[in-house]
Formats: sequence, C-alpha cells, structure tokens
Amino acid sequence: MELEEFLKRYEDFQLGELPTEKPHPETQGLSQLAQKDLPGALKVLKSVDLQALKYLGSSLESLRPLKESVAKTLEQGGDIYLCGCGATGRLSLLLESLWREKYQTDRVHGFMAGGDVALVHSLEGFEDYPELGEKHLIELGFGEKDLLIASSEGGETPYVIGATKAAARISQQKAFFLYCNPTDELTHRIPRSKQIIENKNVNAVELFVGPMALSGSTRMQASTVLQLAIGWCLLERNKEISHLYQEFMEEFSKLNYQKLAPFIEKEHFIYTENEFAMYMPRQLALTVFTDSTERSPTFSLPAFENENFQSGGTPSLSYILVPSASDKEEAWLNLIGRAPKALAWTNDPRTNRDYLESFDFSRQAVENREERLDYKRQYLFEIFYKKQILHWSLAGLEEDWPISMNSSIGVNTLLKLLLNTHSTLLMGKMGRYQSNVMTWVKPTNGKLVDRAARYVQYLLKEEGKQSDYLEIVHLIYKHKNEALNQTPVVQRVLEEIRKKL
Repeated sequence: MELEEFLKRYEDFQLGELPTEKPHPETQGLSQLAQKDLPGALKVLKSVDLQALKYLGSSLESLRPLKESVAKTLEQGGDIYLCGCGATGRLSLLLESLWREKYQTDRVHGFMAGGDVALVHSLEGFEDYPELGEKHLIELGFGEKDLLIASSEGGETPYVIGATKAAARISQQKAFFLYCNPTDELTHRIPRSKQIIENKNVNAVELFVGPMALSGSTRMQASTVLQLAIGWCLLERNKEISHLYQEFMEEFSKLNYQKLAPFIEKEHFIYTENEFAMYMPRQLALTVFTDSTERSPTFSLPAFENENFQSGGTPSLSYILVPSASDKEEAWLNLIGRAPKALAWTNDPRTNRDYLESFDFSRQAVENREERLDYKRQYLFEIFYKKQILHWSLAGLEEDWPISMNSSIGVNTLLKLLLNTHSTLLMGKMGRYQSNVMTWVKPTNGKLVDRAARYVQYLLKEEGKQSDYLEIVHLIYKHKNEALNQTPVVQRVLEEIRKKL
C-alpha cells in the first residue's frame, strides 16, 4: 500500500486499542530477560500461554455450532474451506494437510492471502484488500453447499472479511468468522468488523485471549487458540471438545519449556559466529516451516531465498530441509499434502507458479545452499515425533519431550508453542525487539504501518517526548524500503524525530 492510499484510509488501520495489539503487562522487559535470564523468560512465556489457553477453556461452548456445521456440511455433500492471512492463513493450510493425512480425501481446502507461496515468505500487502479474498474463494470453486471457516486474529483483516462476505452470499451454510478480540470493541471501533460480525449469514465466534506475549505478535497466543479451536471441530469429529481441551491441558502442564534454554543459546551462538541453521523436520514439517517463515516479517530477517539468489545478497539465517523428499515437487507434497497452488490473477510476480517452483526444500537443500552461503557451516537442527516422543537435536544437544495424547492437532500445537517460545527468545537475544515491543516489524501493509507508528509513539513517550502520528507515518514510508535487515524502520524514524525535538 502506497503512502497516498494509506493516508486516505489510515483510520481503517488504527488498531492500537484492541487487546491483541497492546503490550502484555506481564512481559515488560522480555528482551532483557531473554538476554540475561532465560529461565525467567521461559517461565513468563509459559504463563502467558497458559492464560490464553484458560481463556479458550471458558469459550468451548461457543464452538459447538461450528462442530455441528462441519458435520452437517460433510453429510450433505459440501466441502470445507479454511481462510486466513499470515499466521491464520498458515494454520488454515496446516489443518487442510492434517485432514488429508487423517481422512485421505480432498474435501477440505485451505487458502491464504498471497496463495500457497505465502507459506515461504510474507506477502502481507494482500491482506489489505477484501476483493482479493472474495476472488480467491470463488476461484477455488466455493459453492452453495460449502462451508467457510474464516479466522482473523484481530477480527479486522480486510482480505478475510472479503472472503467471508462472499461466502455468506453464495452458500446455504452460514459462514464462520473467528477472532480473538472482544466483539464490543470490534463493532464499536471498526466498521468492516461490525458489518461482518452482524451479518445474519455469518456465525461470529469470539475467542478472547488478551494481549500477546510480544505486543502485536498474533503468531503466538491468538493463532494457537484459533488453531486448536478450528482443528478440534474439523479433525476430531467423534470426540467432545471439553474432553479434547482437558486432554490438551494435561499435556501442556507437563510441557517443560525450560528444556529450550540450551537450544536458544546454541542457535544464537551459531548466528553470532556468522554460520547458519538448517531445520530438518522428519514429521510435523509444516509446523516447523511456519515458525521459521514467520520470523522474517516479525523481526526483519531475510526471507527464505530461492534458486535465483544473487551473489552478494543476504541469505536467510535458517532454512528448511524435508529429508523424505527427493525433489522440490515431493517436498511440497510432503509439506501440504498436495501440489501447491499459484495465483495467476495478481500483478505480483511472487505469486506465480515459476516463482513458487523456484524454492527447493528437498534433500538437495543443504548442497544447494552451500554456494549461496559461501560454504559457511550449516548446522542441522533435527526435529521429529516418534512413539509419543518429540525429539530435538542441534550441534550435540539432544532433548526429548514425552507427549502421550493421540491427536495430530494437539501434537502440532504443542510443538508450535515450543517453537514460538524458542524463536521469540532467540530473537530477544539477538536484539530484535525492545522490552516487549516489536521494534523490528516490517511495515508491509496498512496494519503494520500503523503498528510501527504506534511503537514509535510508545518509545517516544517512554522518553517523555511526543510526535504527530501522521508525521511518523510519512517518515515510515520514507525509510521502509531501505535495507531493513540492518536497522529497523522504527529505530530509523525514532532517530530522525529525536534530532528534531
């Protein structure tokens, strides 16, 4: 979104009063804890995850209509469509892959803003446009017997709202729209949210979780809760949701976050030595893939590079190797259970098939990267799940987490919690956020421009200073296309304003 368009619509993206955008009171100073007291940081993050899961426990009854609608749609010959953006888009594709694995049918279709290539790296500019969500849904063949389950962590994503409006118009099945902010807040502050929540052909489901552990980072608690809620209704059709919740909470209570500390230290050391990590998931590959992908937009890290990488460019710190795949096509099949789908109707070349097929996550990935990395060392980070044991190994470190439940969505979500915690504290050690404020965020769409502007205002206020919101926005656009991997936009804008004050 260009500056002129943002200025015309900026009130649409001012979301700072929503709980999912506010700093969490219990994680103030998280970056300092990550650097000086990892056990303390791990304890805090598990506590915040527990709070979010308890909130989910209080909302289980609101999921009953969703579970009933899934069963009704399938019985009547309809298909299920799952829609999201960013983290909710990736969880939609994960749930589609788990469905295919469990039921061996193609009656569930996950899709996200930017298409399947958005699994590889962020294409967040797409989420600002509701017409793109509608077009994507229709292109996939959504019909009058089908059910849409749409999720938006904040409850305001235009792309998801556009898809939901279209589904409400097309299908005989009422669409579901799930979100993690209070309904009253959304309907009072955001007209587009009010329209979709109050649409008589939409089932609106609030799953409040409070603020994120890292302010605005909805890839954490909000997407965890949405993943469980939708996953239970979709995949566990013969079990009571209350039983599934109790089973998951028992496993979560045993999940030892403290075992992550040496892995965080080791991966941090690898990067400080100008070396690289190669994640090698033997099972649960898409969950590992998702966490690695989401580091780029959240912390301004280089995205996964492809075969067109130019000498002198900046490669990704980590990469993904799917060891069971002999070539790039098989790697995609192993990740999402089907051939990836490109978008042929956008002007962005990153959404076309040629670009999508330029990424190789097969067994050739290590060798293919050697030249790109100037033959620097790549450390294999192996993660696998076997015989109810989740195993991690990295550079001589070995650790096991016993998991006794027999639920694919449960196991994947437990791994998600560990990986989110691991990567967040790793980035804290690398200085990629300040306190619990996402200061290295890439302002690639309207919501993220607003988020960056609010963080500038927040940090100035901490210094006893203030600046005009629109002046900050102009400075963000001035700096946002520069080399962000070295200096964050928020920091550049702060430095420029300080010189004027």
